[in-house]
Amino acid sequence: MFVWFFHRLSGVVLIFLLSLQLVTGTFQSSLSQNEFVRAMAGLHRHTALIFVTVFLLVFHALYGVRTILLDLGVGRERWLFWACNVLGVILFGAFLTHYLMLVRP
Repeated sequence: MFVWFFHRLSGVVLIFLLSLQLVTGTFQSSLSQNEFVRAMAGLHRHTALIFVTVFLLVFHALYGVRTILLDLGVGRERWLFWACNVLGVILFGAFLTHYLMLVRP
C-alpha cells in the first residue's frame, strides 16, 4: 500500500517540481538584473529542491519498474520492495556524494 501511495503522490509532485525547474531554468540565461528574475534563477539552483526532485525521481522510477515486474508475473513482491529501496538508497547516495563534491571541492 505504501508503494502505491508513494508512486501516485510522487508522480504529482514531480510534475510540479520538473515544471518549476523548466520555468526557473529559463531565467538562468537572462541578463536582466530585475529582482524577480534573480530570485527565480536562485530558486533553480536551490539545493533542497534539487535533492527532493532527484530523490523522488529515483524512487518513482524504481517503484515503477517494480510495478511492471509484478504485472509481468514476478511474484516476489517483498523482495522487489527491498531491492528497490536498497538500490534507491545507493543511487541517491551516489548522487549526493557527486553533487556535494561538485559544490564543495
